[in-house]
Amino acid sequence: MPVHLSTRARTRLPEWFRIELPTGAALERYRATTSAVAGNALHTVCEEAHCPNLHECWGRGTATFMVAGRECTRGCRFCAVETLRTPAAPDPAEPQQLADAVAAMGLSYAVITVVNRDDLPDGGAAHYRACLDAVHARLPDVGLELLCSDLAGNEAALAALLDGAPLQVFAHNVETVERLTPEVRDPRASFAQSLRILAAAKELRPELVTKSSIMLGLGETEAEIHDAFSALRDVGVELLTLGQYLAPGPGYHPVREFVTPERFDALARTARELGFRAIASGPLVRSSYRAESLLAAAQSEPVTARLQVVA
Repeated sequence: MPVHLSTRARTRLPEWFRIELPTGAALERYRATTSAVAGNALHTVCEEAHCPNLHECWGRGTATFMVAGRECTRGCRFCAVETLRTPAAPDPAEPQQLADAVAAMGLSYAVITVVNRDDLPDGGAAHYRACLDAVHARLPDVGLELLCSDLAGNEAALAALLDGAPLQVFAHNVETVERLTPEVRDPRASFAQSLRILAAAKELRPELVTKSSIMLGLGETEAEIHDAFSALRDVGVELLTLGQYLAPGPGYHPVREFVTPERFDALARTARELGFRAIASGPLVRSSYRAESLLAAAQSEPVTARLQVVA
């Protein structure tokens, strides 16, 4: 049974949230990843969003890089990234620093995520593209995934970003079901706008794999989850991640329910039946969790595995 919480309940994590810290070779890889990130003055969504998988992923030498600054122009009620109306201009040295870090870490696949930059005319698209191009120029064999903002619905900026971009996966997260979007996300975001960006990306680059993510435990119903799945499939989304929402601290949207691993498994099966090519589903899954494995699973025969990847 799911664990339901009252609005005043003190959040205590269920036993299925226990994680192991890296040891031995994984610990050394964790330290090397930390050094590569810090040495190139980069930010990661792993740190800024307080990801529970940081030690596991960094222990495997993987990280999700966050570009265009460490402050976001939006204030979503689920997100720990700092909000600032007018952040500093994107650092022109960042694309090369990013390429240096990816090279130092020896990655074969890199995920680049972004902060919203509503202060910029193109929503930051030109800087995002510069980051992709810099990594590809330095490391042409590295697979690239972009977890993009909605660019405030600017489809011309999206077209400039995607035209010839060296990408394997274009991701944009709807984050939650449609009914909860106004109370969970910034007022400038909408479920419909997110769907339009995902649809436009597929229209502009039909060969690109598209991806989205939904957090559970915010108060959504089973029917609303299924409706969100269908809406994503209607715009051609092929990869899906499902994870448990955890409030970063006081003042954020409350956790309404802890979803059991068994229910995550059942939802993954439902998503598979609707035609998603691969699904990562589990309490600790986040939108970029084992991204390279999810893409690989989508490109091969379906295999079901608890927590990490359901293809």
